[in-house]
Amino acid sequence: MATNIDKNIDLSVMDPDHIETTQEKVSVDVFLGVDIGGTNTKIGLVRSNGDIIVMSAFPTQAHLSFAEFVENLTTHVNDELLANSPGLDMKGIGVGAPNANFLNGRIEKASNLSWGTVDVVSTLKKKYNIPVAITNDANAAAMGEKYFGAAKNMKNFILLTLGTGLGSGIMVNGSIIYGAGGHAGEIGHMVVDPKGRVCGCGRRGCLETYVSAPGIRRTVFELISEYTEPSKLRYISFSDLRAEDITNAANEGDQIALKAFERTGRILGMKLADVVALVNPEAIILAGGLAQAGKYILEPVQRHLETNLLNIFRGKTTLMISGLMGGNLAVLGTSAMIMQQINRDLD
Repeated sequence: MATNIDKNIDLSVMDPDHIETTQEKVSVDVFLGVDIGGTNTKIGLVRSNGDIIVMSAFPTQAHLSFAEFVENLTTHVNDELLANSPGLDMKGIGVGAPNANFLNGRIEKASNLSWGTVDVVSTLKKKYNIPVAITNDANAAAMGEKYFGAAKNMKNFILLTLGTGLGSGIMVNGSIIYGAGGHAGEIGHMVVDPKGRVCGCGRRGCLETYVSAPGIRRTVFELISEYTEPSKLRYISFSDLRAEDITNAANEGDQIALKAFERTGRILGMKLADVVALVNPEAIILAGGLAQAGKYILEPVQRHLETNLLNIFRGKTTLMISGLMGGNLAVLGTSAMIMQQINRDLD
C-alpha cells in the first residue's frame, strides 16, 4: 500500500518553472526513484527539493522473470503512486539495483536476482517515454547524500552503506566515479586477508565479510569462543543475532559487544586509510543498519583511520553518520541521479 509523505503540498509557493496552470489543472513535476532489492523494491515520487510525495513497496520476487518484474513495477507505479496523487507530471525515472551499470543501463548478473543481464533503461523508456538512468544502490545513496543529506556542500566524499554487505559510492569533483566499465568503487571487495572469511563473491577475506551486519555477527561468535567474559550475546543463536542486539549490548557495557565494534572499526579504519590515500575525500559518511550503532562504530574507525593515514592526510577527513538515516536514502538518491542527468542534458 502506498504511503503519502508530503500530504499538504502548497502549490502556491512552488517554483513557477515546476507548475503548469490551466483553467482546471495544476501539475507538479516529480521524479520516480526505484530501489530494487533482492527481497523488496521501494518506489517513490520525489520533488526536486527532496520532498517525497508518495512511497510504496512490493516484493521483488527475484525468482520471476525480468519481464514479470517490470509488469509488477509499472502496475504499482501507475495504480499506487500516480493514481493516488493526481496532478503529478513524472519527468524521469532513476533506478538503483545490485550490479547496476550506469554506463550501459543494465543490471549485470546480480547474485540475488535471477535475471542475468537485463537492459533496464531501454525497457523503462519504452514503457514511459521519459528519461531513465540506473546505478548501483551505493552510488544512488551517495547521490541522495549529495543533494539532500550531509554532503550538500561537498564535492569529494565517500558514502559507505553498512548493511547486508558493504556498498560504496565515491564522489570526486562533484561526480560519481564509475570507471572504464561502470563498476568502480567496490570498496567492500578490497581484500583484508587472502586466507580470511569466505565472501559471497567467491573470494576470501573481502572487507564486507568483516564490516557489515553479517560480518560483525561473525566477529561476535569468534570473540565468544576466544574470551570468557559473561555476555548476553552468548544466549542468542547466530541466526537470531542482529546488529541492533550488539549495539544494545554495547550500551550496557557488554565486553564482547564492545570488542566486536573495536575489531570491526580497526579493520575498516585500516582499509579506509588506503582509500583516502587514493581519492583524498573531505568526508567519509556511514549509512545503513550498522551505522546506527553511532559512536560504537565511529570512534574505533576514526582512531584506526588516523593511525594508519599518511601524515599529509591526518586530521583532514571527517567521519560522520548519514544525514538520511531512514529507508528512503536510495529512493532519494535515484531521483537525484535522474534530476542531475536531465539538467545536464538541458545545459
